[in-house]
Amino acid sequence: MKTGVIAAWVIAACLASAIGALLAGPMPARANDDVLERTADPAGQVLQTLDYANTRFSRLDQINAGNVGGMQVAWTFSTGVLRGHEGSPLVVDGVMYVHTPFPNIVYALDLDHDGRILWKYEPQQERDVAAIMCCDLVHRGLAYAEGMVFLNQADTTIVALDARSGAVRWKVANGDPKKGESNTATVMPVKDKLIVGIAGAEFGARGHISAYNLKDGTLAWRAYSTGPDAEMRLDPEKTTELGRPVGNDSSLRSWEGEQWRIGGGAPWGWFAYDPKLNLVYYGSANPGTWNPSQRPGDNKWTDAIFARDADTGIARWVYQMTPHDQWDYDGVNEMILTDQLIDGRTRPLLTHFDRNGFAYTLDRQTGDVLVAGKFDPSVNWAAGIDLDKASPGYGRPQLDPKYGTEAEGEDVTYSGICPAAIGAKNQQPAAFSPATGLFYVPASRLCMDYEPFHIDYAAGQPYVGATLSMYPAPGSDQHTGAFLAWDNLKGRAVWSIPERFSVWSGALATAGGVVFYGTLEGWLKAVDAATGKELYRFKTPSGIVGNVMTYLHRGRQYVAVLSGVGGWAGIGLAAGLADPNAGSGAKDAYAALSSYTALGGQLTVFALPDRP
Repeated sequence: MKTGVIAAWVIAACLASAIGALLAGPMPARANDDVLERTADPAGQVLQTLDYANTRFSRLDQINAGNVGGMQVAWTFSTGVLRGHEGSPLVVDGVMYVHTPFPNIVYALDLDHDGRILWKYEPQQERDVAAIMCCDLVHRGLAYAEGMVFLNQADTTIVALDARSGAVRWKVANGDPKKGESNTATVMPVKDKLIVGIAGAEFGARGHISAYNLKDGTLAWRAYSTGPDAEMRLDPEKTTELGRPVGNDSSLRSWEGEQWRIGGGAPWGWFAYDPKLNLVYYGSANPGTWNPSQRPGDNKWTDAIFARDADTGIARWVYQMTPHDQWDYDGVNEMILTDQLIDGRTRPLLTHFDRNGFAYTLDRQTGDVLVAGKFDPSVNWAAGIDLDKASPGYGRPQLDPKYGTEAEGEDVTYSGICPAAIGAKNQQPAAFSPATGLFYVPASRLCMDYEPFHIDYAAGQPYVGATLSMYPAPGSDQHTGAFLAWDNLKGRAVWSIPERFSVWSGALATAGGVVFYGTLEGWLKAVDAATGKELYRFKTPSGIVGNVMTYLHRGRQYVAVLSGVGGWAGIGLAAGLADPNAGSGAKDAYAALSSYTALGGQLTVFALPDRP
């Protein structure tokens, strides 16, 4: 284990004894027992990020750095859908649950009988919802708890399916597509509730996070990202930012007039949960519109990290990473929870790789920012993050006015901004290994030209207010992607692998000393966790934007990944776009992708060969 790093606090990512202590020891609140017990067993997977701490670390080690080079395809499954396949399957009690992009089909496959289809659920959704999905028709996967498989459909309908039969236990609408509200994200069962987000910031939808009762789908609480304190579930005196109370109407004071009502901040990304602190962690998206001149002020609390009480939804603390966002730097990427030695003592940490190009290490109990470093070396919109707690600018980015997008007003092109709006990293989740103490990060290396223009709000219509073009970052040698290992305590990369295109696949680290990820061309790759040396590669039928997973069945370890090019990076190919600037600049930036892969929708499962 790396010096100075204590094994991460993770559920199902550390030693079984540590997990037992968590379950048996005194805690202020209990997590969902079924989820805890199942994540303690690395044979299966019930959450998209493997555990509540979002580590994406598997304790399986049958496939390791010494033998991974011998992996072979064990079996495949076609999903029948040709759009971006994000997320990963789940495995529970010998059954694999596979999801698709819109129309969000769910398959239950019998692992004892060559993936035989046990049941299939195909929602009946209006095709109109596809028109309001910003960046492809993706879906990031299912969750499981207490005999139910949970699907959050594109039209925001949450469905609880009986895991054995596929029958609908309950379903409820979380939003209204006519207002531009949609969904691309997974959900997270916590205690007796299901935590759910929403998408739609590009349509002026007002973001909110909700908790539904697992038993019957009734709403337990809802908290908005913008607006009055009561609707945001903020306590002016007890909710803090960087150790200071946020004060009355902290959001309202940061918007002009009623702009907060269409202010975005949709939490369309990932959730984490700390059972000991009973806090749910997540990030909010960009403010609406992309044109910063139309929304003076800090636009709180968009582009922010929230820590909320799981029972009540009341915010313990909040931290805004990109105040008055001028570049579309959504803050929704995953929060990874670890316990590590820093400043001479073990602290509960939260590490977040933001779209804005900075990797943040915070104390997850207090929200203090401890480390903030550029994981994308081309970042230029800000010189750094002020880490001086005595400074009035503590925690704020140190902006370079040259790369702002409102200095000369609207209809002006602002050039050479790094990273591009697509981010130095988008939603594809990183992984953490307690064995190395390193984080493994799928990344992009793109810059952009940005032209804001005035736009009027109309419900259900795009509310973007900017056009942009994206291109390789300086010094990238035309590589627009990278896969890197990051030290969150020192705020620096340990090693980095350049990739031809942005890495849009989620990473998986294992106890076998291997880290897996996929590429937009369709390669599944395995690298050494310590050095980054490539150990294995296999070309799947389509570009990989899914997240690699692993499971154990009848004593044999398998690795699986969904391939099906799409997502924001692959939207030009997935949707057959013709305009070079379509897809918010992605069509032209990834024009060469069609020379390397084609549309598809397939699950590929790998294993070591049977012994003779």
